Amino acid sequence: MSSRVCKTARPLFAGIALTLLCAPTLANTLNQNVSWTIDRSGTTAKYRVVAYGDSIYAGYNGSTLSAAKYSAPTVDAEYLSALWNADVESVRRTKSGAVASDVYNNKIVAERSYMQASSTRVVTFEMCGNDGLQARSSFKGQTGTCNYNVMATAEANCKTYVAAAMDYINANAYSGTKVKIVANLYYPGYNADNVQSSCNDPTTGAKVNLRDRFLPYIARMNYWMCEYARQKGFKCVDNFAEYMGADYDSNGDGQVDSQALKYVAGESEASYVARITGTLKGTLRDANAHFISSSSSADYIQSDDVHPTYQGSTVTAGLFGGTTSSGAPRYTSFSGGKNPIWNLYGHERMGWLLSLYAPASANKARR
Repeated sequence: MSSRVCKTARPLFAGIALTLLCAPTLANTLNQNVSWTIDRSGTTAKYRVVAYGDSIYAGYNGSTLSAAKYSAPTVDAEYLSALWNADVESVRRTKSGAVASDVYNNKIVAERSYMQASSTRVVTFEMCGNDGLQARSSFKGQTGTCNYNVMATAEANCKTYVAAAMDYINANAYSGTKVKIVANLYYPGYNADNVQSSCNDPTTGAKVNLRDRFLPYIARMNYWMCEYARQKGFKCVDNFAEYMGADYDSNGDGQVDSQALKYVAGESEASYVARITGTLKGTLRDANAHFISSSSSADYIQSDDVHPTYQGSTVTAGLFGGTTSSGAPRYTSFSGGKNPIWNLYGHERMGWLLSLYAPASANKARR
């Protein structure tokens, strides 16, 4: 994993703006587009996975020139290549630093041609991280009486554009697309946000704990990503549960933490938020030390305390354009549907989650 990252105040949500991290003189957003084909030996068929989003799907690694080769969408493509015995092209149309409206308007809508290609079998997107970042930065800088409207606005914008993105993809993706997926937000900086605010609550006059204040907002944003997915024919990758919960039962309730935290199809917003912010809050852990068992952990977050860790090399993506290339898969078969490092890096975990929704054949819909 590349360790080249710039330091900044730790943000609330994934999808950070490049200018806030490294280069104040650059534009607020940076296109980081990559097309990487998993070239499987002895195959002739070729299918496409299209991923729209911000710096998370981009595979941001602290550089304005490069990105992770194996970010989550390309990890997904590697799984699908083995499953379908085919070459699979991972097309990442991403903009680091983009808020939800930017991802929607300037990636999903403006670059719809990528999901309209007849080879497209999977379309996925993620957004809203930078809406949360900007709200968090604004709130953290407040003095005097706290104004919670900045976070409420971020939540409302997220809901608006997530729903719009699903509707637009449903109307515009190639008719042979088999799976459409949204990926929700994990909470980087979970430990760092366990501090008091500089402003005072308008009712009590007291300082507020940043983490306690932010958590309900991210919970509601994540709920609606998964709930809209249920309503609109999408699948929902629950990154929050898979990153923030351990892979064992830490509280003795009979459920593995990462499974207990997941959105349950059809549950109410109130029920979900109560579980995340109340009943199961004690099981939440900073993803810098994701427990894969009771005695071992893996670091899912890079040293910027925001972006997922990854395995392997980088590709050109940023100021000098993007990469369009191909290479042999790292793994050609998967025991139990998982590669050997599926739970050791943030992008590997997310890519594996994306792959779970694939149909057994590229030419058959998932049941």
